[in-house]
Amino acid sequence: MENDIHETLLKKAEVKIHGNEEENLKHKLWNESKKMWIVAGPAIFSRFSTFGVNVISQAFIGHIGATELAAFALIITVLVKFTNGLLLGAASGLETICGQAYGARQYHMLGIYLQRSWVVLLLTSTLMLPVFIFAGPIFNALGQDESIANMAGTISVWFIPVIYSYISSFSCQIFLQSQSKNMIISYLAAFSLCIHVFLSWLLTVEYKLGIAGAAVSTILAYWIPNIGQLIFIMCGGCKETWRGFSILAFKDLWPVVKLSLSAGAMVCLEVWYNSILILLTGNLKNAEVEIDALSICLNINGWEMMISFGFLGAASVRIANELGRGDSKAAKFSIAVIVLTSFLIGLVLSIVFFFLRGHLAYIFTDNHEVASEVARLSPLLAFSMLTNSVQPVLSGVAIGAGWQSTVVYVNLGSYYLIGIPLGVVLGYVIKLQVEGVWIGMLTGTLVQTIILVIITCKTDWDAQVIIAKTRVNKWFVDIEPKNNGSEDA
Repeated sequence: MENDIHETLLKKAEVKIHGNEEENLKHKLWNESKKMWIVAGPAIFSRFSTFGVNVISQAFIGHIGATELAAFALIITVLVKFTNGLLLGAASGLETICGQAYGARQYHMLGIYLQRSWVVLLLTSTLMLPVFIFAGPIFNALGQDESIANMAGTISVWFIPVIYSYISSFSCQIFLQSQSKNMIISYLAAFSLCIHVFLSWLLTVEYKLGIAGAAVSTILAYWIPNIGQLIFIMCGGCKETWRGFSILAFKDLWPVVKLSLSAGAMVCLEVWYNSILILLTGNLKNAEVEIDALSICLNINGWEMMISFGFLGAASVRIANELGRGDSKAAKFSIAVIVLTSFLIGLVLSIVFFFLRGHLAYIFTDNHEVASEVARLSPLLAFSMLTNSVQPVLSGVAIGAGWQSTVVYVNLGSYYLIGIPLGVVLGYVIKLQVEGVWIGMLTGTLVQTIILVIITCKTDWDAQVIIAKTRVNKWFVDIEPKNNGSEDA
């Protein structure tokens, strides 16, 4: 009898313990999901809106003419992505230092590092000017169709103001995102997108200004959110982290430059990958149709990528904040939740887009040949969307932890030693044309994803906390704060 009582009590205790563990897990999952969506939700929406600016421009230009569409696709997927990758990479170093500083409650340093980022990005943007000025001859030299290359040279000059808009756009978004204050970005992006739709119709359809009308509307759509973000930051929206302009922005620039270089290389190798896909396609037979079809596929894929990039932002912020705070378990739990959420969304969307096939192509073009080519490429598009639902999130983990220099080698090997050579062989030697090029590129992405999964799983996160604390002590104590963060810091 006594043994039976003991067994009953033990069973009840076990049920209670397991029940508490289950409740704790649900509570942790709910809390982490809330923290994740606070960053990811606005980030996804704002990226949708920003990406939508180019898609709307491309949709209007696509109805002007096939040559104009192909030229615009070259500019967006090659030059703009090239520069976007360079500047976004340089700015992404700010994600590591701002995120870890905020987690460590070194609030006074965020504004200084924002200004230091402006200096680095301004110099980088200016160095890129010749590429846009001489885009026509560059594309001709790369073997692109002459009429498409010449039209691209005309369009590229209009994008110079857009390139300079990235300076404040990328840096301010990262600055606000690291503090989970990115709702303002969403509001501004939505307002800008609405203005862009109206102006694009007014200038290209009503007044028939063609390329010039679409370009003017695009420039305004990029600059309106920037002005709003700067007003929000400087006029009381970030009282703890923005304390005005300081000469210290020009002091100790090397840590920012060093991290920006490694971050820039990491992101550039990734972003330029799709640009090379377009360039390789431009040398195939029937280049105009192939470029149009592939650019439409990449646009559709790009919409899904905006979701993944939102989770990339969430991953970088959550990991950086938790490492700065000194909580390795929370960092690991954040990774699991964000990766799983992004993968499930990517799985659903890849299935949906696979069955829609070429129907979406008619949003961008009236050409039935292009639409048929898009339908033929849809299986590759679906698989690409699936792999891209995980890979950017793991890149966000790397940014939050400050592994940019390591991921440079991973990207270099996966993309440029495996993906591109395989794509060239399949596309040109085996004559699989655009499918072969894309299969090779997808293989490189898959290899990179597998390597990042292995690195993330084998990382000693307790050691990463120590590294983050060392970084905080080294980088964030160069200013004696008047009030070290908030009162509860």
